[in-house]
Formats: sequence, C-alpha cells, structure tokens
Amino acid sequence: MNDWNARIIEEFRSNEGRVGGDFEGAPMLLLHTTGAKTAKQRINPMMYLTEEGRVYVFASKAGADSHPDWFRNLIANPRVSVELGTEHFGATAKNVEGDERGRIYAIQAQRFPGFAEYEAKTSRTIPVVELVRD
Repeated sequence: MNDWNARIIEEFRSNEGRVGGDFEGAPMLLLHTTGAKTAKQRINPMMYLTEEGRVYVFASKAGADSHPDWFRNLIANPRVSVELGTEHFGATAKNVEGDERGRIYAIQAQRFPGFAEYEAKTSRTIPVVELVRD
C-alpha cells in the first residue's frame, strides 16, 4: 500500500469515515479486495455513490487508459468487504453494464464533475461496479 492510501485509510478510520483535503465532503469508502495474482488482501479508499439503496464504485483511475488494479482483483475475486463510515459489511462486486451503467455514471459525473473529466480523458469505458451486500 502506498503512503498516500495509508494516510487516507488512517484518517478515514480515525474520523468515522470522513476525510479532508481533496476529498473533504466526498462520500468515501474502503474497499477490501483479494489480489488476483498474490491472493493478498488489499484496501483501496475510493468515492462511491448510493442510489436507490445500492452502493456503486467507479474504476476511473483518474481517466487513465488502463483499469485500476483493484478492478482487476474484482474480476478474479468478486467477494469483497467494505468499510462505509463505521459500518463494515461483506459484498459481492457486480459489474454494471449497458444503459444502467451509463445512467449510474451520469449521476456520479453530475454530482462530482471530475468523473466527467475522467471519462473524457480516456478511450476506455470506465467500469461501474455495484457492491451487493450479503
């Protein structure tokens, strides 16, 4: 885990799921995945969207032309755990596709315009993943 992520994780846990800096006021969660090659446990802080009682995350990688490692881990091992505020729960990652993917991504991009910028920067379709609670 890099120092940047480690600091955000520590701040998240110390402040009941809230962080400051660039992410102040943004909805954040910690996603626990299993490494596709290593089988090691990984933790990634990320923004999320709650819509109609469902939780979604976005494999934006700030608009890079490749998917983030955590997304590749989900493809190999869709069982995850999630820290959301002070709540911790198990979930299964489900890739959202088609019109529903477009609808959910548009909501996130409207609320947080950086996501529209990420989509404009890359030629790939940024995956939207629903975290389906156990």
